[in-house]
Amino acid sequence: MTRKLFFIVSFLVLFIFTGCQSSHQVEVKPVEIRPIHITIDVNIRYEKALDDFLDDLEAEEDKIKE
Repeated sequence: MTRKLFFIVSFLVLFIFTGCQSSHQVEVKPVEIRPIHITIDVNIRYEKALDDFLDDLEAEEDKIKE
């Protein structure tokens, strides 16, 4: 019984470890790094609204000074 178990365990160990062997070679190429240019224009609406608000304040300030 122990002899059978020894052969079964030996076979399983050899079977498992043969799967760990790798004959594949991985080719490593140099990494090319290129610059990335990103332009984001999201503040146009807020800038226009802020300009309108400040124009209104300046107009009120001119009225107060007169």
